[in-house]
Amino acid sequence: MGDSDTDTDTDTDTDIDEPLVRRLLREQHPDLAGLPLRPVAGGWDHRLWRLGEELAVRLPRNRRAGSVVRNERRWLPVLAPQLPLPVPTPVRAGEPSAAFPRPWNIVTWVPGEPGDRVPAGRGGHAADRLADFLGALHVKAPADAPANPHRGALASRADEFERHLDAVADRVDVDGVRAVWEEAVAAPEWTAPPVWLHGDLHPANVVVAAGTLAGVIDFGDVCAGDPATDLAAAWLLLPAGAAWRFFATYAEADPATVGRARGWAVLRGLSLVDIGRAGEQGLPGGRPTWGPAGRAALQRVLAWS
Repeated sequence: MGDSDTDTDTDTDTDIDEPLVRRLLREQHPDLAGLPLRPVAGGWDHRLWRLGEELAVRLPRNRRAGSVVRNERRWLPVLAPQLPLPVPTPVRAGEPSAAFPRPWNIVTWVPGEPGDRVPAGRGGHAADRLADFLGALHVKAPADAPANPHRGALASRADEFERHLDAVADRVDVDGVRAVWEEAVAAPEWTAPPVWLHGDLHPANVVVAAGTLAGVIDFGDVCAGDPATDLAAAWLLLPAGAAWRFFATYAEADPATVGRARGWAVLRGLSLVDIGRAGEQGLPGGRPTWGPAGRAALQRVLAWS
């Protein structure tokens, strides 16, 4: 659900099958070509194939995802050692070839169940894990960190907000959501140095085990910016009532930052509900499991006071 949630350039998608993945491995990483290979459900910009027990092959579906691959290859090995949860760190590089025209990565496998299918139920434990993870990630980013205009000021996403709200108005509390959004847009902007961001923390981009967060995946939108973008996860990922515990543990968010985070949470919650609606209707790009996750997130945001 990153910047490309409306990107229809998936021209290589139908070609990413097991014979292709096997061919790529034989040609570029023959020592891994004999490992068991099985597809993993989900993925927006990429197709994921589990390789053996400890690795996964991550292949981009569209042109934009080629730059994502290089960003992950460049920055995740730098960030991963400082993070307290497992992340899919690139360990081998795949290059464009006659068989496949885009770069691709072999990454470490992060075990667990997708958070949109198995939500975290141990609220306090999950809140502490998320706060520790984001506290470790949200450090000052270097000058050459990736920029992402889609993670800028909330006001720049007003058209997207209105589009999603209009599409799901019969499924959400329109007045409540709009009030949160307007308050967030009016909040003072982030003026401190940009920090590292995951950039796309929603339920399908975390994995859950034993009722708590067990890993964070899909760093395709990793960039530098306002931490409020990621802090929306307090409502997107955690069960009801756990956001208070999260912010107490994170301990670095002033009221303006929390206000902007609520705005990001309603924007992403609406997007989840809209994509879920598309899934229920059998439309391209729809994800039926995302609708309930989005509605639950919006309820939690609106309950915050």
